[in-house]
Amino acid sequence: MAVIQEQCSESQEAVVLPLILPQLRAKYDLSKRADTIPQSYAQMGGEELDRRIAAARATLGERLVILGHHYQRDEIIKYADFRGDSFKLAQQAAMRPQADYIVFCGVHFMAESADILSGPHQKVVLPNPAAGCSMADMANIAEVEECWEMLHELLGDDAGLIPITYMNSAANLKAFCGRNGGIVCTSSNAPAVIKWAFMQGKRVLFFPDEHLGRNTALRYGITEEQMAVWNPKNPMAADDADEEIERAKIILWKGYCSTHMRFSVQQIEKARADYPAIKILVHPECRREVVDAADFYGSTEYIIQQIEQAPAGSQWGVATEINLVHRLAQAHPEQFIFCLDPIVCPCSTMYRIHPAYLAWVLEALVEGEVINQVRVDEETAHWARVALERMLAVH
Repeated sequence: MAVIQEQCSESQEAVVLPLILPQLRAKYDLSKRADTIPQSYAQMGGEELDRRIAAARATLGERLVILGHHYQRDEIIKYADFRGDSFKLAQQAAMRPQADYIVFCGVHFMAESADILSGPHQKVVLPNPAAGCSMADMANIAEVEECWEMLHELLGDDAGLIPITYMNSAANLKAFCGRNGGIVCTSSNAPAVIKWAFMQGKRVLFFPDEHLGRNTALRYGITEEQMAVWNPKNPMAADDADEEIERAKIILWKGYCSTHMRFSVQQIEKARADYPAIKILVHPECRREVVDAADFYGSTEYIIQQIEQAPAGSQWGVATEINLVHRLAQAHPEQFIFCLDPIVCPCSTMYRIHPAYLAWVLEALVEGEVINQVRVDEETAHWARVALERMLAVH
């Protein structure tokens, strides 16, 4: 069986590999971009990049560990010493104390977590500093602190608010949770973390992903009527905003993953019509109606486990990032696996880690130069670690 898929504009190479040619520098002012690289690397062919990356890895040996997130392209993931989700990779980096350099092929918040959990002698490098996360950027520390103050002014001493930040957030938001009795969660342990939070207080402020928060809260038994959505751009716009917040058990930040928002109930209905034996497997960052229409939902690791444990002949329509789905399909030819979104669209920020950036930073490390290092200041790292340790203690 074959599923024909189209290419989306976000995956085009020109978007993620800016060429620093003199005639383009003036036109686009690329000299001010964070993701510029030397022209020689930008113009290298795939074979030469492969050769140079392999040579640099061999030279650095055990002093280097390369981490590759599940959503990375194949041209990058093949060099990863470890593959996994964001928190799993940060933990694996911490278990390699002999490595002086941790090159994180992921996005910025992941590299921050690796820096927080790694040793003081270790340097964390993000090959392309422009590899961010649009969802993580939807909640910044100023907006969260303003929200916190407004909620306490409205709810008073009886607020009983516990902040929970998703792993997909900046280090200073994890630190905010650490300082304020809160915690971090992953898509795997979100149900257990929500349960923990309600043992500590009366209400939860969940950021930055509205949909993971809603799907997890529903699973815990909280109804839609007991939820409120906080729009940081206009938080009290509704006439009954005060009453809505006062009756809410969980306040959901208005944020989302652009990749998982691409999936719809219509895609599920079409898959079921085309393949009657299909099983639908989705990520909890999808909208509620998509999760409700699925057969199974869970974290990236859960999705991988479900497919790895399935018998030959199984059919899966999967709602998560395309690189991971393609890799699962290649690893399990005995099953029929396809992405529910007919438009092939990788995570556009993850896609910014191009082999040219990896070659550049690795060859610099060979020469003793650390390019694009990610550093988290000591105080932020301390309180972020407090929130992460609370998460690790939750079962």
